[in-house]
Amino acid sequence: MRTIPYWYFNRTQWAGLPDAAPGTLKKSELIRLKRVNADLSMQEVVEIYLPLARLIHCYITSNLKREMVLKKCFGANSKKIPYIISIAGGVSVGKSTTARILQVLLSRWPVYQYVELIATDGFLYPNSILTERGLIKEKGFPSSYDISRLVKFVSDLKSGVSQVQAPVYSHLIYDIVPSYHKTIRYPDILILEGLNVLQRDTNYSDNYHEIFISDFVDFSIYIDAPNELLKNWYTNRFLKFCRNSYINPSSFFHDYTKLSSREVMLIANNTWNEINYRNLRENILPTRKYANLIMTKTYNHAISLVRLKKEQN
Repeated sequence: MRTIPYWYFNRTQWAGLPDAAPGTLKKSELIRLKRVNADLSMQEVVEIYLPLARLIHCYITSNLKREMVLKKCFGANSKKIPYIISIAGGVSVGKSTTARILQVLLSRWPVYQYVELIATDGFLYPNSILTERGLIKEKGFPSSYDISRLVKFVSDLKSGVSQVQAPVYSHLIYDIVPSYHKTIRYPDILILEGLNVLQRDTNYSDNYHEIFISDFVDFSIYIDAPNELLKNWYTNRFLKFCRNSYINPSSFFHDYTKLSSREVMLIANNTWNEINYRNLRENILPTRKYANLIMTKTYNHAISLVRLKKEQN
């Protein structure tokens, strides 16, 4: 069995990487991001996410130089091709927060005027189709996604298509938003976050045979955490959704407000054990080895270890 070679960085080592960033987050930007993750601190941004943004900037710069050589040698077309970053990890690990922080930090470089963020949740099949196919209790599993549509989306971006559209998922209604799409036009960077972005299982590639999302990704990140922390973060988020649904009858979680706290906690625990943890164990965690960079979290979503793969894809 081949051992994957990594550079290992503890928190102090990672925070001490050379500084080449144009600035950090403003307080107002941090407050906005904290609405998504209350545990996020300015210290975490400075010590963890700024070095990550610098590293990605270095990879993008190297990639642009390579593209210039190829254009000079082969006369390749001059269409604007985005640099694609993927962020994977289990449910509730903080993929969305990481993606939003990177979006803000990378936008600080003048060369990246348009940094777009897309969640693969939008490529889930609608609940009606999942119910029809008997997959509603496997929502988030690879089979619950329209992988062909997602692969075509990233393929079109990498082919220089001028305008692509992505479906949108709403956590409020717990379903795809009908007749609504997000339109993307020539981004400099696209951040793609989701459970399935590192999947390489031929059973779910449909019409694309052995073409996967990861084939179009330039730099991939996996956010890791122990199961007990993931479960705790998930149940806390579940309870938060239930509390917030009191004031919004259209929320998927509104019916849970009629239950006792004990009953709601039981549902959250069962959902984690029977769906999310099983998906993590069977489908998500096995893809960790494909990531270029692995960030391991500890309590309060703080990063304790960073592993950077020496042999890049």
